[in-house]
Amino acid sequence: MSKPLYFPLFVDLSEKQILVVGAGKIASRRILTLAQFAGRITVVAPEIVPELEPLLQDPAVLFVRRPFEPEDLSGADLVFAATNDPKVNQQIGELARDLGIPVNVSHDQSLCDFFFPAVVSKPPMVIGLTASGQDHRGVKELKNKVAELLDPPEKE
Repeated sequence: MSKPLYFPLFVDLSEKQILVVGAGKIASRRILTLAQFAGRITVVAPEIVPELEPLLQDPAVLFVRRPFEPEDLSGADLVFAATNDPKVNQQIGELARDLGIPVNVSHDQSLCDFFFPAVVSKPPMVIGLTASGQDHRGVKELKNKVAELLDPPEKE
């Protein structure tokens, strides 16, 4: 049986409570993208990468510097499990699903309710790209091409 294609769904996140567990390389890419759209992001992680330091001053992003606790899911509308520990990510995924909260678990498609797309944003346009979790490199290349189409380099 072939893998299903995923339907693109554009959602207003401005009033949603987003929880991201982890603040490493993958989580930071997601947080930086989400920060363009979400009204409230809580990041739970013992440490953060330098790329996220500019968001320390953003009142819409709350950093909780400690390991994940199940109570962190309370009030979340959307959850991203992106720690460096697959067991913790799995735990988060299972708990979120039990609570009926849509969850994306990095590195384990089987635990994802949705995929995180590659995003190209040139307001008011927002373009999300995915290969249903199967061709990350191809999506990245296409994202770069689309971004260039929307914002071509200036000619000399």
